[in-house]
Amino acid sequence: MLWSVIKIVVFLGLILAASFAAMHLLSLEGGVRIVMAGYEVNLTPLNAIITLALLLLMLWLLLKLGALLVALLRFINGDETAMSRYFDRNRQEKGYRALTEGMMALASGEGKLAMSRAARAEKYLHKPELTNLLTAQAAELTGDRRTAEEVYKRLLKDDKTRFVGVRGLLKQKIEEGDTDTALKLAETAFGLKPTHEEVQDTLLQLQAGQADWKGARATLNAKLKHGSLPRDLHRRRDAILALAEARDIAAENSTIEAKETAIEANRLSPHLVPAAVMAAQAYIEDGSKRYATRVIRKAWESQPHPDLAAAYAAIEPDETPDQRLKRFAKLFKLSPDHPEAKLVEAELQIAAEDFPAARRALGTLAETAPDARSLTIMAAIERGAGANDTVVKGWLARAVAAARGPQWICENCQHIHHEWAPTCAHCHAVDTLEWRNAPGAAPAMPTGVAMLPLIVGALEEPAQSPKAEPEAESPETDAATSSGTAPEADIVDAEIVDDASASDTQPATDTQAATQAETQKETRA
Repeated sequence: MLWSVIKIVVFLGLILAASFAAMHLLSLEGGVRIVMAGYEVNLTPLNAIITLALLLLMLWLLLKLGALLVALLRFINGDETAMSRYFDRNRQEKGYRALTEGMMALASGEGKLAMSRAARAEKYLHKPELTNLLTAQAAELTGDRRTAEEVYKRLLKDDKTRFVGVRGLLKQKIEEGDTDTALKLAETAFGLKPTHEEVQDTLLQLQAGQADWKGARATLNAKLKHGSLPRDLHRRRDAILALAEARDIAAENSTIEAKETAIEANRLSPHLVPAAVMAAQAYIEDGSKRYATRVIRKAWESQPHPDLAAAYAAIEPDETPDQRLKRFAKLFKLSPDHPEAKLVEAELQIAAEDFPAARRALGTLAETAPDARSLTIMAAIERGAGANDTVVKGWLARAVAAARGPQWICENCQHIHHEWAPTCAHCHAVDTLEWRNAPGAAPAMPTGVAMLPLIVGALEEPAQSPKAEPEAESPETDAATSSGTAPEADIVDAEIVDDASASDTQPATDTQAATQAETQKETRA
């Protein structure tokens, strides 16, 4: 609408300018005097302008007529294509002009105009390799997927445009969710242009989504070969795909092959936590505790993780708490200031019933970086140290409302995963999961925040009024003083203890499970 108004305004402006110029020429005095062969012609300024325009038009017609005569003479002399070339020249000019207008319309988002200009260009040029592509893109812009698909299929018939047609159909099938057909088209496109980086990434993602790990590793090797992937990143992603392959093999009860693949994945990327855990489990099953220890320590040095602590504990499952503390001390020295090392050491100290040492190991994590796990451990320390129920419940109340802590999060779409996977469950990207805190993390138990008014006590209450909270002789008496209804408060308390201990989605070590069980037992006692 605005463009039409602009064109009308411009047209009226041109008319006004021409009228003003004509009036100005009419008002001028004098004119043009032409004398030739005894003839004299006097022209007014306006007549002189009109005569000049007519002369220019006649000159243009003479040039066109001259070109036509030249083409006719060439045709008479035996050049059979001279006349066709003369007329085709005009058709090409019109066709390329329409093609240019169509490309401009496509760039400006005018899909219908682009389709009409593409049809006009095809009428004059007869070059489907140019006009079909413009038609397909314009049809996609207008939402006419059927026309776009028909045009892409026409492009498959020509060797020059086959890749463009396959790529267009590939995008359509991905948008439709037809991953099986999309995978076949991606393999075809990869065969036509193995160096095309977009096709490589699309094929890799589709193969990973179909759990074709061997095919995905082959595609990954092709990316390395053609220089579209750095070598260090190739080794990491190859390790991820090898680990995923090992998991599938283990699910099929092929134990030996799964162990070999897991060890290979750990060799390719020693710092990959899931690969280190699975390789350590394979070494433990083979009785190679020394190799399992080496694998865990190398991965822990790069990134301490609760899964690594669990695998390290599984190396010696029958040792006492003191023996386990002594063995884990070597692991803690690799990263003494890391929060995960402090948390695991505090859990082991609780299992050994050395609660002052557990408090020293935890340090200030419960205040500086509180999450559900650190606050639950603090509640266990207070219980073991003999604190009353009010203090313990205060820590558990904070644990209910605290964030979950580090989790597996996709760097691409920020989707949170409960366990590691080679591809994101939401955006299906490969190698995007990272162990870190979620941005704007929600409470570990959102529904528990509404229960906080039912929980008795806070951390400051015992110091403010020692007599306000008498020592509870039984769970029923304690619940009655907390909410006035003994059965309901007791149920809420039990739920908070269970949810707070289960709120951490990290796979816990056996010492952590024992600590939480002991805390619940003592709370009910």
